Amino acid sequence: MGNSNSTHQPSSSATKGQSLIKVHTDFLNRNILGNTHSVSNSSKLSLKCADEARLAVLTHFKASSEYTVIFTANASGALKLVAESFPFASGSNLIIGADSHNSVHGIREFATFRSARTVYVPSTSQGGFDIPTAKNILLRNRPQSKDLAPSLYVLTAQSNISNSKSPLSMVEYAASLGYYTMVDGAALAATSIVNISEYPIDAMAVSFYKMFGYPTGVGALIVKKTFLSQLKRPWFAGGTVDVVQVPGNIVTRAKHQHEQFEDGTINYVQLPAITNGLRFLSAYLPFIPLRLSSLLIYLTSSLSKLRHDTSGRPVVQILSRIPTRRLRSVGEQADTGSILALLFIDPSGEMIPNSFIEYAASTQNISLRTGCMCNPGGAAAILGIEEEMRHLYPGVTLTDFEERMGRELGVVRISLGLASNFQDVWRVIKFASSIGQEHSRKALWIQWMESQRSEIGQAM
Repeated sequence: MGNSNSTHQPSSSATKGQSLIKVHTDFLNRNILGNTHSVSNSSKLSLKCADEARLAVLTHFKASSEYTVIFTANASGALKLVAESFPFASGSNLIIGADSHNSVHGIREFATFRSARTVYVPSTSQGGFDIPTAKNILLRNRPQSKDLAPSLYVLTAQSNISNSKSPLSMVEYAASLGYYTMVDGAALAATSIVNISEYPIDAMAVSFYKMFGYPTGVGALIVKKTFLSQLKRPWFAGGTVDVVQVPGNIVTRAKHQHEQFEDGTINYVQLPAITNGLRFLSAYLPFIPLRLSSLLIYLTSSLSKLRHDTSGRPVVQILSRIPTRRLRSVGEQADTGSILALLFIDPSGEMIPNSFIEYAASTQNISLRTGCMCNPGGAAAILGIEEEMRHLYPGVTLTDFEERMGRELGVVRISLGLASNFQDVWRVIKFASSIGQEHSRKALWIQWMESQRSEIGQAM
């Protein structure tokens, strides 16, 4: 049967479509591409493909002519472009949600360096945030001067661990108070229709392999041109400049704004695949939420009913947010994402190590992801260890933290997306059911222990 990829996930990788590989490979076999910073025929073709990809991105997200697209290596790179260039100053505030990816949390390093303050919107016990609380925090920390001390609000549109969706209307509220706004859309864009022009979003980060699996190594910042003019880049590189005085201090930036932020050579060989991938995804996107709603609700219901054959206790504990309703028609949008974050529980009610579950799933050719998903705030919230998180100390390691807690930290994540079907869900349910059977679980445990001993022996 091959690999049942339950890691088709916004925060990892969508399962790439075979047709995307074929179309792109055929294109590369027929054409020669060159560096876009030259004027050869191959370079002109690359530039044409890059322009087509930019237009495809703008069209897909329904962005007006106010926006442009900057290609990056990934969504993290897109977020960092803003982080390193935003004019934080003493008196500025950075407002971010606790339930966010580390690439969002990392923005605080640049804010702190420039004497700005970072203020967190706390997570609820199921991730996401309480809207009145978030609005109150934004109001209490509203910018006093958008010119002298600009402030930035970064919204995680969809959590990659708690499955929470945040209303994009929060951006509208923040903008009305004078904040600049940025959206981490990496998780949301894979399974939701996003109309960026409906909201006063200054910038949004996305990753294309999370949307349609191929290619890897390309993300984008979809950004207002007026916002770009407010950013102050801390350096320049090849491709971002027109003239550089050497020796000296004179630098003339490249003519087009997107060129000023695309350091070095863009991934021009892969950009034609972006255009094809967006065309491919757009054809399915209106139908994806409906299908995923049915799959996720069936998966959640089935896993919740599983019991250990020896004790009758539940096999799993679901921690992430569950949809409040099942979608009924094409075009409806779900109120959550399409992932499940859970723990597997043994017959006595104790947590089964996530590393064992990941190993056991791999023996069935099922790909699961375990850990905190690079989202420590969301993980702490749904695991109920926020107080322990507050007592961490400089230099602490994950091993230190886990020893203090007396168990592995993190969750098992099951993620559904573009390529997921009922067979995938059924195989995951059958696997989880086997964990509830004493004989099969013990046999897998013995295999796992032997594999660990083998790995230790090889390391020595």
